[in-house]
Amino acid sequence: MITRAELLVRGALATGGLYGAGAVAPWVERALAQESTGDLKILEFALKVEGVLAAFYKEALKKKGLGGDVKRAFTEIAAHEEAHAKQLNQTLGQLSEAKDRFSVAAVSTAFGNSPAELLRHAIEIEEVGLAAYNGAAPVLRSPDLLVAFASIAQVEGRHVGALRELAGKDPAPAAFDKALSPAAAENRVSLGL
Repeated sequence: MITRAELLVRGALATGGLYGAGAVAPWVERALAQESTGDLKILEFALKVEGVLAAFYKEALKKKGLGGDVKRAFTEIAAHEEAHAKQLNQTLGQLSEAKDRFSVAAVSTAFGNSPAELLRHAIEIEEVGLAAYNGAAPVLRSPDLLVAFASIAQVEGRHVGALRELAGKDPAPAAFDKALSPAAAENRVSLGL
C-alpha cells in the first residue's frame, strides 16, 4: 500500500516528464512535507486568507466613486468571503475547541481609490487566494476538509473570472490555475496579498 505522499510524488514525477521538473517541484515539496503539516494549521492559514480578502472588500466598498457592476460584484464577493471565514472559524472551533478566531484584518489602503485600481487589486488578491487554496489542498489529510477546500476554491475561481471580465480581461486565460507553495502563500498573505 502506498501513502498519499508517495502517490503525489509519483503523480508529480509523471507530470514532470511532460512539463519539466521545475513545474512540479512545489508539488513534490508539499507531498514530502505532508506528514508534518496538520489540517488544523492549514485551516488556520485559510482563515487568515479569508480574513484578508474580507478586509479588502470591506475597505474597498467604503471608497467613493465605486458603483455599478464593480460595486455589485464587490458586495457579493464580500459576503462570500465573510461566509467562508465564518465557516472556517466554526470548523476550527469544532476541531480545536478555540472560539471566535475570525476577525477582519487590517489591510493597507494603498491599493488605490479609483474603481479601476480597486478592480485590479481585487483580481490580484483573489488570484493569490485561489493559488493559496490550490497549494494547500494537496496536503490536507481529511477528505471532508479537502471537499470543503475544493468548494471554496471553486468559488474563488469564479470571483477571479467575474472580476477579470469586469476589467475587460479574459476571465480564464489559462487551462490550469497556479498553486503557491505554503511558504510563498504565507508571505503574500502576511503582506496583505
